[in-house]
Amino acid sequence: MNIHESAENYLETILILSKSLPVVRSVDIANELGFKKSSVSVAMKNLRENGYITVTDAGFIYLTDAGADIASTIYERHEFFSAWLKRLGVDEKTANEDACKMEHYMSCESFAAIKKYVQEHG
Repeated sequence: MNIHESAENYLETILILSKSLPVVRSVDIANELGFKKSSVSVAMKNLRENGYITVTDAGFIYLTDAGADIASTIYERHEFFSAWLKRLGVDEKTANEDACKMEHYMSCESFAAIKKYVQEHG
């Protein structure tokens, strides 16, 4: 998995939106992230060309297996770091902001080690 942080954020957002919406469209992503629809359209084109999403003729966006793998990894990290930081006493807003930073830059090996340690030691 070697894609840019912004692409990971888009994939994670598609995953999150797909849990609550019947279909995901560019406008949904733009609204969720606070971006212009034109910026999201360019990003969706890049994600589609790289095989991370498919887009139907009606504009419905779906993660491919590769896109879903990346999105799930990033989402799992976000949820883990956010919850862990809150348990350590960090306020929710800061915990979520910091989790967003941490989720992108850690190797799989380091994340697995931290996750294992936290699970074993609280």
